Amino acid sequence: MRRITCWLMSTVAAVVLLFSYRTSTIGGATATTTAGDTTVTPQTSTTPSPSATQSSGSASSGNKTYTGSVAQTQWGPIQVTITVSDGKITDIAVPVYPNGNHRDEEINAFALPALKQEVLAAQSAKIDTVSGATVTSDGYVESLQSAIDAAHLS
Repeated sequence: MRRITCWLMSTVAAVVLLFSYRTSTIGGATATTTAGDTTVTPQTSTTPSPSATQSSGSASSGNKTYTGSVAQTQWGPIQVTITVSDGKITDIAVPVYPNGNHRDEEINAFALPALKQEVLAAQSAKIDTVSGATVTSDGYVESLQSAIDAAHLS
């Protein structure tokens, strides 16, 4: 009788623990980015198109900024903006990227600077992905390529 009681109580405890286990919320978070005191929320347009805008620098400097399309990844949207001067990519910004949880922030803290360095060195979207950030890298390259296409770079 004592064994049956112990077995029954352990089974009940195991079932209670299983049903109280909280699953991950990684996929359910919405992505927003913050730049200083300004919060940027991803665009909800289904087919954003690349666009070109004059940078805030002087018009004589020849710097132009091109914004890539928003690439939808399983972890959230990502968008790349490039600055082009004399036919070369001189700067890259990522105004929209997944950061809905601590793990996204951790991954992007090392992945985005590494991807930026790769692009500045390669001057194209033909770059290596960052290990551990494959989804982010793929979305980054997709958005980057649309910005490069908008800039008419080869």
